[in-house]
Amino acid sequence: MTGPTILTIMRMFLSIIFMVFALLPYTWARIVALTIFIVASLTDLIDGKWARKKKVVTDLGAFLDPLADKMLINLAFLVLVCLEVVPIWVFAIILVRDFAVDGMRMMAARKGITISASFYGKLKTTIQMTALIIIMLNLIVNLNFFTILGNIALYLALILTVFSGGDYLIKGWKKVIK
Repeated sequence: MTGPTILTIMRMFLSIIFMVFALLPYTWARIVALTIFIVASLTDLIDGKWARKKKVVTDLGAFLDPLADKMLINLAFLVLVCLEVVPIWVFAIILVRDFAVDGMRMMAARKGITISASFYGKLKTTIQMTALIIIMLNLIVNLNFFTILGNIALYLALILTVFSGGDYLIKGWKKVIK
């Protein structure tokens, strides 16, 4: 169990704690939820760099890291759907993309092929996290500027979600069917 893997597992637990606070109907709870989300998002940035720099990349960490990202992001989207801030169809597209890419990765893994994270996948995650932070911040301050900025970031994230999913599927299937 390496330090980066512990950070990844911590992100998984923070995802659940975030969800609990985000669903409470109090401003203080949403501030706590936003803070937890930002801290959890930063652990995603830190754990990968730490693992590569210290050369402690493990199979467990490589497996858990994208899972922890999906937990954090999808629970945040679920909360925002429950609060009627994000349309359910946006969340559905994100989930379908994740299931499709993960399914392809599992098929590749059965053949001993690893499908690494792509630039577009990493960019998608970054934009999704940014959009979620802006939208959650707007739940606290309720400013028109953040509503507009949050919507722009949300739909940019959705476009990147679809694009990166297509990119993964096309490149992944080419490797799987060889």
